[in-house]
Amino acid sequence: MNQQQTLPVESPSAPELLEPGDYSQYLLSTRNEILFVLRALLPDAARITVYFNEGRDFLLTTLVAIEEDTIILDYGSDAAMNRKALEADKLFCATQLENVKIQFILRGLAEVDYEGRPAFRAAFPDTVLRLQRREFFRLTVPIARPLRCIVPYEKDDGSRGQLEVKVMDISGGGLAIMSPPDDIGFQAGTEFPNCRLELPEVGIIVATLRVCNLFELTLRNGSNVKRAGCQFKTMPGPMLTLVQRYIIKVERERKARETGMN
Repeated sequence: MNQQQTLPVESPSAPELLEPGDYSQYLLSTRNEILFVLRALLPDAARITVYFNEGRDFLLTTLVAIEEDTIILDYGSDAAMNRKALEADKLFCATQLENVKIQFILRGLAEVDYEGRPAFRAAFPDTVLRLQRREFFRLTVPIARPLRCIVPYEKDDGSRGQLEVKVMDISGGGLAIMSPPDDIGFQAGTEFPNCRLELPEVGIIVATLRVCNLFELTLRNGSNVKRAGCQFKTMPGPMLTLVQRYIIKVERERKARETGMN
C-alpha cells in the first residue's frame, strides 16, 4: 500500500487491523494475486469485518460475487451502519481464510440490487495484505503424496552438489525437513539459496531456505531421526501465493475425504 493507504495500528476499536508497513513482504499488488485471494473467499462465505470512520464504526458482511473489476458484498444487519458505510470514503476490511489473516482497503461503497436484495458494490482493492506468520497454520504433508525439496550446496572441494530432502510440513513461512545429513552444514543460521520445491498440481517455488533449528525425533519404532525447521527468506509474493494455494488445496481434499467417510 502507498502512504495514503495505511491501516491503523491495532486498537480497542479496531482489534483485527494491522499496520501493513510492518508486513510489506506480504502485500499483494498484481490483479491476478488479488483476484485469487478474493475468489478463495467466495465458497467459504468468510465473514468480513468492515471498519470505517477511523475504526469507530464497523459492520459484518460476506463477499457474494466478483464482477469484472468490482466486488459485491452483502448488506449488514444494521440499517444505520449500512447508511454510514455508504457515506464513508475509506473502509478497512479484515477477514481470515484457512488461518491466514487478510486485509484490504475499499475506496467507497455504492448501493446496488443483487439478486433481488440490497448489497454493496466496490472497486477492486489496490493491494491485499495476506499475513503469513511463523505461528500460522502448518500443514503436515500427506504421506501418500510426499514433497521433495532440492537443496543446492557447496561441497568441501568447492564444487556444487544437490541434496533431495523429504518435507515433513509446510506453511507460508517455511518448512521442516527430515534427516538432513551432517556433512553439508545444516546448522542454525545457515542459508541455502535457490532451493526448489514442486507443489503437485500447483507449481514450483524457488527460494532461499534459512535453517532455524535442528532437533532429534524418536519414531514409533524406536529409531531417532533429525528434523530441521527452515524459514523461507524473502519469498516473492507470487510464490507465497503458490504455497497458500497448495495448503488450501490439500486441506480441502482432506475435509472432503472426512465428510465422505462420515
